[in-house]
Amino acid sequence: MKRIDVKITFNCNNLCDFCAQGSKRSKIKMKDFSEIEKILRDASKKKVEGVVFTGGEPTLHPKIIEIVAAAKKMGFSRIQLQTNGRSFAYYEFCRKLKEAGANEMGPSLHGSSPEIHEKLTKAPGSFSQTVKGILNCKKLGMYVLTNSVITSVNYKDLPALAKLLTHLKVDQYQFAFVHIIGTAWENKQWIVPKKKDIMPYVKKGLDIGIKKGIPCFTEAIPYCLMKGYEQCVAEAIIPEGPVADADVYVDNYADYRRNEGKAKGKQCVKCKYFKVCEGPWREYPDLYGWSEFKPVKK
Repeated sequence: MKRIDVKITFNCNNLCDFCAQGSKRSKIKMKDFSEIEKILRDASKKKVEGVVFTGGEPTLHPKIIEIVAAAKKMGFSRIQLQTNGRSFAYYEFCRKLKEAGANEMGPSLHGSSPEIHEKLTKAPGSFSQTVKGILNCKKLGMYVLTNSVITSVNYKDLPALAKLLTHLKVDQYQFAFVHIIGTAWENKQWIVPKKKDIMPYVKKGLDIGIKKGIPCFTEAIPYCLMKGYEQCVAEAIIPEGPVADADVYVDNYADYRRNEGKAKGKQCVKCKYFKVCEGPWREYPDLYGWSEFKPVKK
């Protein structure tokens, strides 16, 4: 299924230390309703069936309910909000989103406690709001898939976070390695852990979901580090499709991700996963080199 990712606003009520959007919140105005409608209409003509509204924080767009309703009216079968989840703490807001047509909720939770999550989000109270939001979405029968960004602050907490997510009965969760751009680039000297250090905790976190029968994935972690967990590599299942960013439209983000966003080292050619693996975000080896990545024998 093809899916379009539409960044409808860069406003946000969190101030995350790892934010890939960086200073866009203060430089780029939100898309107006007519512009979003046109983007959706053009995508539907190209047989795109799913849409993700993201940003920034998409729930801060004053017309988010109307935007979701417009997507449903145009025939999009999957309508997802990729969000920090704080607005979902308001049950009536969640209910209105569901009635408008939203059927996948993608809140982000970055720690198993307020101390860890809010150290990263710089937003007091954001942990309890996001957790309450997840509970509200589940109460409404919504499909909930969470995203957690792996950083030096929270990687040891991933097993505890996985336990919390399974306790909250999320339908799917993902651990995404920090993308070293935007604010994360500014904080790269302290916020980016080495992948060899995070892997024991990542795998323990995945084990918890696997044992419970909950789909769980990683993103931006190459196959050579995922031995025994290859089925959890998200790149294998991420839908193809365009991205409508600030003033840039990418026809196929998967191609951009594979050809420009991520990179492979010289040794990767010898790996059995060379054709399917995307490698790490290209900024990572610029920071730590390629020594962690060992080709898997064919």
